[in-house]
Amino acid sequence: MKHVQGLMMVCAAGALSACGGSDGVTLPTLDGKPALVLAHRGAGGTLPEETVEAYARAIDQGADAIEPDVISTKDGVLIARHDPNLAFSTDVAQHPEFAARKRKLSVDGELQEGWFASDFTLAEIKTLGGISTDAERPQEFNGKYKIATIQEVIDMIKKSGRNIALYAETKNPTFHRQQGLPLEDKLLALLAAAGWTERSAPVFLQSFEPGSLKYMRGKGSTLKMVQLIDADDVDLKTGALTFAAPYDRPYDWAQAGDQRLFSAMVTPAGLAEIKTYADGIGPWKRYIVSVKGTVGADGKVADVNGDGKVNEADTTSQPASTLVADAHKAGLFVHPYTFRNEQRRLASDYKGDPKAEFKQFYALGVDGVFADFADTALAARAEYLKEVGY
Repeated sequence: MKHVQGLMMVCAAGALSACGGSDGVTLPTLDGKPALVLAHRGAGGTLPEETVEAYARAIDQGADAIEPDVISTKDGVLIARHDPNLAFSTDVAQHPEFAARKRKLSVDGELQEGWFASDFTLAEIKTLGGISTDAERPQEFNGKYKIATIQEVIDMIKKSGRNIALYAETKNPTFHRQQGLPLEDKLLALLAAAGWTERSAPVFLQSFEPGSLKYMRGKGSTLKMVQLIDADDVDLKTGALTFAAPYDRPYDWAQAGDQRLFSAMVTPAGLAEIKTYADGIGPWKRYIVSVKGTVGADGKVADVNGDGKVNEADTTSQPASTLVADAHKAGLFVHPYTFRNEQRRLASDYKGDPKAEFKQFYALGVDGVFADFADTALAARAEYLKEVGY
């Protein structure tokens, strides 16, 4: 399968095999090799996310890894879906046979109304279709593609003939334990059945909850593990990150009464703590490069581009933090999330070009990027490597 402009084979930082640079050029990544392109929920930018077709598209695009979020069905089968609430990303509301299943349920302390995967068997979930979660993205595929199981994603990687990694997230692990459907042992069993148990296996395991990663370490797993680091939003007046539940702290911390915020994880002490159970961090990209708007005379953030909306297109990117260097100093790789192509998500100094944002982060030395549009990330990486003479 052909890769993208200028790269003759997949170049992977960290665990995957990598190609060497020309003329001895060393990149600012942890191991001096090109950053990974991680297909966030498959080709979520163009097809309904976490469907078989979305993962197939991401593989065809040449991604170095494909990312499923891991949740459980009522009968204990692990499936790829970002939210336990199926209302967010499936056409379940269009299925009258399931109307009576609609209910309210607390997910990580947030009361939600909808249809929950833990109330459906796999056979029932396979009757649903995925839908686009962004109104600006193609809608014509809604309901046409089925939700993938984790086993199906593993099988796709195995059959691809390429060195692609599985980058799986245990999603809402405390919630799933509360439902009597813990994720970790079943996930490790699927990986073991695939022959993926060693550290060198093409697998990354990620979670926002440290306890989930620590549990899998405690079960003897040596697979590569990644601590995800969240926040609620950016205060566009100041560029500072904001923290509000449920995005203020890991839910297992909240349950244990630990009052630290996610921001505690990016301090030197926090990074050193992560290093005791994980190999890398997956921070929201605003921890590395934040954005800031222009405050008008009325004290509000100005609609600079005059489109009637205030969003990141009305901001400028701010000087980078030291997080990448700090994490590398602690021996942790850095895989920020999530890069997207829509204009409303791009700071004005990128001039509407999503590749400009990718190149900025590549130059900062990140070891991988979670991208909804893996093809754009790959094209930007090829251009960046050519520009630096790699």
